[in-house]
Amino acid sequence: MNLWCLYLAVAAVSSLHSLYALAPENEVPLLPTAWLKEGKVTPVHLAKGRTHRLFFTLQKKTLTVTVSPCSVTIDWSLIVHSLKNKPPRNPQWSHRKSIPEVWWGGLGAESMVHTYTGNAVDTYTGPAYEPSSMYIVTLRSTEQDTQVTVYLHAGPGAAGSFPELPSDPAVSVLGVGMTSVTLSWAPSPSITRTSPQSGTVYKYCVLVNHNHNYRSLCAANEEIRKALEGDKKREQKYKQGKHLVLPNLKAGRWQHWDIFEDYDSSAMTRSDRYKDNFKGCVCREAESVCTISDLLPDTQYYFDVFLIDSINATSVAYTGTLAHTHEVAQQAVSHLMEERVQRVALRAGSQDLRHFRFRPRGRHQNGLLTLQCCNARCKAKVSIFNRGRLLFSKEVGNQLAQIWLEGAPSYLIRLQALEGVPASKLDLETSRVRLKLQVSSAYHRTPPLLPPTLRLKSFNKLRSCSSVTLAWMGTEQRDLYCLYHRRIADHNKHNSTDYCLGPQARPATEQILCKYFQELEPRRAVTTAVIRGLDPGVLYVFDVYLMRRWGLPIKYHSKTVRTRREC
Repeated sequence: MNLWCLYLAVAAVSSLHSLYALAPENEVPLLPTAWLKEGKVTPVHLAKGRTHRLFFTLQKKTLTVTVSPCSVTIDWSLIVHSLKNKPPRNPQWSHRKSIPEVWWGGLGAESMVHTYTGNAVDTYTGPAYEPSSMYIVTLRSTEQDTQVTVYLHAGPGAAGSFPELPSDPAVSVLGVGMTSVTLSWAPSPSITRTSPQSGTVYKYCVLVNHNHNYRSLCAANEEIRKALEGDKKREQKYKQGKHLVLPNLKAGRWQHWDIFEDYDSSAMTRSDRYKDNFKGCVCREAESVCTISDLLPDTQYYFDVFLIDSINATSVAYTGTLAHTHEVAQQAVSHLMEERVQRVALRAGSQDLRHFRFRPRGRHQNGLLTLQCCNARCKAKVSIFNRGRLLFSKEVGNQLAQIWLEGAPSYLIRLQALEGVPASKLDLETSRVRLKLQVSSAYHRTPPLLPPTLRLKSFNKLRSCSSVTLAWMGTEQRDLYCLYHRRIADHNKHNSTDYCLGPQARPATEQILCKYFQELEPRRAVTTAVIRGLDPGVLYVFDVYLMRRWGLPIKYHSKTVRTRREC
């Protein structure tokens, strides 16, 4: 029995040796082969630290390989594996093999044709090797995961899938003003050769930012997406309440970056996404001159020009430039004092601007800006800057606005009345938009909450000849609420109201009560008040003010109620 087992083991070993003798000495595992197609832009995702290979063969005499990195430095090389004889079509092997494996199994020489390290678009053009040669494009990223596009063009002539740059691709600055810059550049041969009847295949896209120039449209896309994702996370973290406005501290670094929204949508083809890019460029025509307006004075900007082929979904970058806008005439800047109410009057429909400087106290560098428009149906615009960069901009109306300031040691606040405000809605004597604002750095972590609604509700069934019942929403915080009332004659019931009129300006006889209120459940944060001692058949206006230790009083919408004539 033992002799029989020994015989089977020897036979099995002998059969394995005979099987492996059929395999070539340098056999590689059977893996999926990534072929590089000619005349087509091939997108490649590079994982950090892993080498990606693309294979192709060539029958023509010349070749051009263009590799376009996105946002990080990559290493890429072109290797040629040449054989003395072309491999047989039906190699005698016991199982199916990929063509690159068959190439490696034969005798031949391997040579490095081209290598490059960097983050700019790189193109190799050279003669082809023997028809029995295998070409390998190796790609590797050592910094992070990234995207790369590879394009193969065989034969003489330029690669038709990419737009052509002129001999001098530099962008020139024609003129610089306080709020505008005019650029020019040499037109692309791709546009000059295109007839008007063929349609607008090529268009320029001009992008503006505060940081640096970009070498590709993809590089700009990647950096902006990271900033937008950070802004969304920050807004979700700090947003407290429905009516609170949070400034985007990173939004000032770019302008018109909505071109990249929905860029990676799976429902869109790659060509459609490139067409959609045009909608957010500051200039998106086929002309080689562009004037960028609405810039900030005394600020340095970087300008990039990209030529986009919307049919082939490709783009090329001109050599970007920079410009520094001129300084504006020295304007008076008032310093905002902590917790002091500041009243401002602006001429509507003009360039009347008011500037204020605020420096938060303490190491937190936080502050709460509260402002409100006092006229009926008027609007103003508030813009917040730090070191020349726009941090936040918002329109302000009669509704009180709270803006949370964070992360900067100093803020420049600019106020401007918006155009198109009807004169009948303004102050009739001065025709000006009047505002009040206050700033405080007493809130270190989170801004105070606002009620879900500022409307007062009266109960008709509880209304009598001498009493009225009112209700309003509060917050989860313990705050003081003061209720005021006044009589209105029938012929004066449509008089305009000063929305900035605070409780300190009301006569003591108009005050009804002041009470503290707090409810931890927001949906149940409702408080009521019964006002007694009223006269029958009289029209009254009731006002509620939310009083806090810091910040402007928050005035609820006035409520007009008439007591019953007969009870």
